[in-house]
Amino acid sequence: MGTLFYGSEPIPMEDRTLAHLKVAVVTKLRRGENFTLSWTHGEEDVRGRTTIWMHESIPLRFEFTEPEPPDLHREWIESILRSANTTGGIMLTPENMESGSTAAAIEGDGGLAIA
Repeated sequence: MGTLFYGSEPIPMEDRTLAHLKVAVVTKLRRGENFTLSWTHGEEDVRGRTTIWMHESIPLRFEFTEPEPPDLHREWIESILRSANTTGGIMLTPENMESGSTAAAIEGDGGLAIA
């Protein structure tokens, strides 16, 4: 279980989800594009959902449990990027947080070019 630190707030999520989200978030923020990121609370948390405004001025850190990055799936990253461009922003759901895509894997998390 990895953690996305946004400001001082820890947001736990699976390493695989976090790795895909990392590529999408860094791509958007590198372009100077701000967006929202939302998720529903897990069963162990108080019922509800959370939305945060992703902006380059707020400290951001991705912390992974596993030392080796997982294989990344281009379709999953592109889906995250498309959702970031909507008025609702990125909405992490159980369906897209764990399953990823059946597309061919891209080794590691470096060097993925998304135009």
